[in-house]
Amino acid sequence: MVMKFSRQRAAILSFLESRKDHPTAELVYSGVKEEFPSISLGTVYRNLNQLSEAGMIAKHSFGVLGVDHFDYNTNPHQHFVCSQCNAVIDLPVNDHDFSSIDAEAAKGFDGLIQGHRLYFCGICRDCLNKNQV
Repeated sequence: MVMKFSRQRAAILSFLESRKDHPTAELVYSGVKEEFPSISLGTVYRNLNQLSEAGMIAKHSFGVLGVDHFDYNTNPHQHFVCSQCNAVIDLPVNDHDFSSIDAEAAKGFDGLIQGHRLYFCGICRDCLNKNQV
């Protein structure tokens, strides 16, 4: 997919590149709106979806959160979702091979496994620290 250059799209990419917290479209909108006051939330959503479809960013749907999160890092990696503050955090388990999960799940299954979505849940360090105070 070839996309024309757009200053707004470039600003969205730059915003995502500067973040490690997997922002939602609304957070991206808030951040980009400072530079482009007339940008609409619809434009941000449209650009995020186009960038995701082009493979330039990753779009993650964590069922428990009910809203998409966006990641500049498109390399395979795992995520952690905090059950208290809903933070989405990259996990340093990249060297673990999760590729066999699809084949393992397909054993004894009559359908076609085409992939999986895996994320870890619990309480992040910040929430644990808040609870101890």
